[in-house]
Amino acid sequence: MSPILEDLGRVSAAEDFFTLLEVPFDQQVLNVARLHILRRMRDYLRGEALEGKPEEEARALVRAHLARAYADFVASSPIEQRVFKVHQDAVRPAGKAFVPLSSILEA
Repeated sequence: MSPILEDLGRVSAAEDFFTLLEVPFDQQVLNVARLHILRRMRDYLRGEALEGKPEEEARALVRAHLARAYADFVASSPIEQRVFKVHQDAVRPAGKAFVPLSSILEA
């Protein structure tokens, strides 16, 4: 496993991710969107091959993805970004139309 991923595996608070990767942040933004930012960073990192990369290159890549994820939530809200399923489901069109009970009883 890449050393940067090992380091990130040891931290738990969102602030620790930012501190470890030396990414500046506004505490108010982090208070509102911490889980969303970390989830988005994970999504951005998905598919990146960090193994075999020099440590500084891997660290810079992870840092860039965290900064990009953070910027997403500085520019808009977690609801607008729709990272989690609950937010995605909130905008999906309804399946079937409502069928009133009276129409079933008349049949």
